Amino acid sequence: MAEITFTGNKTVKGLCADFKKAFNVDIRIYSTPKSTREADPSATLASLRAEGKKGGDLKVGGNKLVGNFEKDVMEMFGIKVNVLNKDGKPISNDVTLASAGK
Repeated sequence: MAEITFTGNKTVKGLCADFKKAFNVDIRIYSTPKSTREADPSATLASLRAEGKKGGDLKVGGNKLVGNFEKDVMEMFGIKVNVLNKDGKPISNDVTLASAGK
């Protein structure tokens, strides 16, 4: 089963590409926790991390639910993300990342 790791030194562009390769779905990473503006593709997770968030390494496997993944990224980095379907719309929170890409 596919797995990727989110780390502070990875760029938005690199994470999006890694996520697409691992799970066959896109993610949108936002510039702030409440933003509707996408983050700069060259920005790193560390540079986007909200004040007071510790960051670190977040391992993500295909058996993780979409909602739990989005929540984990928010809790660890203070960054809002959405997993998207092929039409660019957010995927339901109650499906796994592996099944979302099928």
